[in-house]
Amino acid sequence: MKRGKKYVEAAKLVDRATLYDVNEAVSIVKKASSAKFDETVEAHIRTGCDGRHADQQIRGAVVLPHGTGKNVRVLVFAKNDKADIAKEAGADYVGAEELIPKIQNEGWLDFDVVVATPDMMGVVGRLGRVLGPKGLMPNPKAGTVTMDVAKAIKEIKAGKIEYRLDKSNIIHVPVGKVSFTEEQLADNFQALMGAVIKARPSTLKGTFLKSVTMASTMGPGVKLNTVKFGQ
Repeated sequence: MKRGKKYVEAAKLVDRATLYDVNEAVSIVKKASSAKFDETVEAHIRTGCDGRHADQQIRGAVVLPHGTGKNVRVLVFAKNDKADIAKEAGADYVGAEELIPKIQNEGWLDFDVVVATPDMMGVVGRLGRVLGPKGLMPNPKAGTVTMDVAKAIKEIKAGKIEYRLDKSNIIHVPVGKVSFTEEQLADNFQALMGAVIKARPSTLKGTFLKSVTMASTMGPGVKLNTVKFGQ
């Protein structure tokens, strides 16, 4: 795969044989960023889990102390007073059955997170084929199926992110923007790692964290020393 000049130059900042500590990794990721836009900084956590087994699935959420740097659009499925509360709490969109055809037939997906009250999950379930593959289905483990919609919206707007295994048993999550300070990125990353390590399945034998890499959208990956996370 041919890489651009900027990427090649940025890659020179990374020693592929070195496993960096968090502060060094953050510093290199920021220096290696060369895009004209404010790149997202992401963590890629390769685990030793086997997601085909239900007891080794990892899914949860964590509030990043400094947020994600992104304006998150929240859609809430709720009725009556819960719908009113959701609007007051700052939800971008609130609705019920009437949103089904808009999402299913018109392909409307102008939202980043979906929250639903438990009584609305029968309705939301009809959207499983659309929302599921995009990782947008509400889930109690992530705090997005709840009666306390105000709390859910507040946390999401403050920087709550969801983490889950993909088909390769890797967790991919944003931890901020390149414009964040090194301290902010390090804090967010540590908060994420703390949550992921707590979520280690008790049935897992062997190594939990196979590798942890941090990278900006267009930049090279920087590998971290997993021993530091005390797994």
